[in-house]
Amino acid sequence: MTDREETREIPLRSLVWMGDSRKNIREFPEEVRASVGYALQLVQAGETPLEAKPFKGVGSGVYEIVKRYDTDTYRAVYAVKIGETIYVLHAFQKKSKKGIKTPQADVELIKQRYKDAVAREKPQ
Repeated sequence: MTDREETREIPLRSLVWMGDSRKNIREFPEEVRASVGYALQLVQAGETPLEAKPFKGVGSGVYEIVKRYDTDTYRAVYAVKIGETIYVLHAFQKKSKKGIKTPQADVELIKQRYKDAVAREKPQ
């Protein structure tokens, strides 16, 4: 790129951390935090990260970022189709050793936070 070429500013959508999701991500290993942070920045710019996949059973536009590190798996679940804001619904280290299914307690928490995010977007 030369000095004459124009660079284009990409407006980022705002990000809202629901519950303790931000605190939880801060407790992830540095490499995982950086990867999840970069993925969320892509989402804010309107892109879909390669590591994002739909999170079924909550609502339309809910995705999860899955990052494996050492022998652990870390997840961040976010919603993109609630107004113009990106909502990070939950971030956690998957502890269950039984298959790939998300533990029911985490699913219930994600569902509740999704409902709370939808309620925040409704005009008062």
